[in-house]
Amino acid sequence: MVIDNASKITKSDITKVWLTYYMGAELSNSYERLQSLIFCASMIPVLKKLYTTKDALSEALTRHLNFFNTEGVAGTIIHGITIAMEEEKAKEDNLPEVAITGIKTGLMGPIAGIGDAIIWGAVMPLLIALFLPLAMNGNPMGGILPLVAYTGITLVVSYILCHRGYSLGKESIIGFLQDGRIKELINGASVLGLFMMGALSASYVKIVTPFKLGILEGQPLPLQEILDSVVPGLLPIVAVFGIYIYLKKKGPRYNIILTTIIAISVICSVTGLL
Repeated sequence: MVIDNASKITKSDITKVWLTYYMGAELSNSYERLQSLIFCASMIPVLKKLYTTKDALSEALTRHLNFFNTEGVAGTIIHGITIAMEEEKAKEDNLPEVAITGIKTGLMGPIAGIGDAIIWGAVMPLLIALFLPLAMNGNPMGGILPLVAYTGITLVVSYILCHRGYSLGKESIIGFLQDGRIKELINGASVLGLFMMGALSASYVKIVTPFKLGILEGQPLPLQEILDSVVPGLLPIVAVFGIYIYLKKKGPRYNIILTTIIAISVICSVTGLL
């Protein structure tokens, strides 16, 4: 099953794989195999070019329907590596299927960790912090620009990673992941993201109480002044950490969180506590 020079993978082929996966990475998840459907669909143009017989193409398609799940932006580097390995297998037929599946399975976890820490833990909070003042002032661009900027950034990053994954090959990415400095990169991005989330919480979460404490026959003391003298911004901190603890223990049950926040806000407003 040797391919000729005319059927080698081109830059356009890799771009088709990248764009298909980018557009559907978070839209086609199945409960059983998560992103395997979109991974397989994105590889079809390349696989059809590499494997011209029905049986060989069927085997390749089945191979990429195995379980797959990673971060949708950084994960495109796995596609590039997989394309390079499939091309090698089609040329010489000396690369076992388990090697391709093993590389995909071995990389999807570490790459997801990198992508989550940098894309979702650092880039997204920075974009929100940058445009949130516009939204708070009633400017609709404060809600539109973060989406535009995020889309542009992730398009460029995922495109570059997919092509670099193909050109570097599996050995380079494995060496990159085994380098101790990658852990420092992930930790640094995580710390930056936590700083940004803390800054956003302190700046934009506003909770105050009008409740006053009556001390004997003296003038009532506002509870908010007492709290500010002890720990400024105590109520917003309690609210943020309360939601964080719930997320850690129960998972991302956002509807329950939103409903609970609304219910507590209404009750505290009616009773005059907040």
